[in-house]
Amino acid sequence: MQEKPLVTIICLSYNHEKFVVETLNSVVNQNYSQIELIIVDDCSLDATKSIIEDWLLSHSDVRFIANEVNLGNTKSFNNALKIAKGKYIIDLAADDLLMPNGIQMQVETLQKSTFKNLGIVYGNAEIINENGSFNSYYFPVDANGKVITKRKTGDIYAAVLSSGDSICSVSTLIKKEVFDFLGGYDETLGYEDLDSWVRASRVYEFDFIDAVLIKKRIVYNSLGTDFFKKNNKINISTYKILRKALKLNRSKDEDLALQKRVHYEIIHSFKNRNFNLLIRNIGLKIEISLRKKFKKY
Repeated sequence: MQEKPLVTIICLSYNHEKFVVETLNSVVNQNYSQIELIIVDDCSLDATKSIIEDWLLSHSDVRFIANEVNLGNTKSFNNALKIAKGKYIIDLAADDLLMPNGIQMQVETLQKSTFKNLGIVYGNAEIINENGSFNSYYFPVDANGKVITKRKTGDIYAAVLSSGDSICSVSTLIKKEVFDFLGGYDETLGYEDLDSWVRASRVYEFDFIDAVLIKKRIVYNSLGTDFFKKNNKINISTYKILRKALKLNRSKDEDLALQKRVHYEIIHSFKNRNFNLLIRNIGLKIEISLRKKFKKY
């Protein structure tokens, strides 16, 4: 029988007073026992911190970091990552809910995988509203609850470059060595997942579990709602990520995949009337076109 490796869950909270207890309970109610929980409150303006402290009275083995100033998700996560002891890491928002058997399924998949360099396992997510009611699935499913479109596994680098739905970030279990390789999240960016998946998939393989591993809550003021604002940090960060990716590409096919994504960003920048970003994306597309024409791969 294989050992049960320690899984560290880093739970980030900010103004999650309505949801944080339910989220934390979804961690302690896992059917997988080898879990280290580290909670980080990023200087919440509501009662989140005191609610967590009350919950901790019954869970003395849990680590709690209360930021004195708001640091943002990437810095808060990286600080917790420095003290994480687990072989595997989960990045959990304090309004999402882990399914009871999710971690067990992920660990078993990692242990039994035939991939030679598997670093990340992810699955499907059930999207719920603020009140917890069902909204949709991250990946559409059939009548049997299985994804309609088969997910690409193994080397997914080109898929990550070309499309935004290559993986479901909230459902990932990641080897600690992957974060060590990445140096944690890039703290200069407005969001963390795309950059991490681009850089990680250049080196590590990914696998998919065709099951719902988490319930992701859609909250009105979540980071994702910034995506459609004109001068938001998400779209600017995406440009920086895609420019970084160009340096990682090794083939014309990978440049074509990147060019496809840049084309989408051009359209999005135009629709948002963000003309400064539009010009920068057009410049990046021209650069990729010239590279494809003249570079010897």
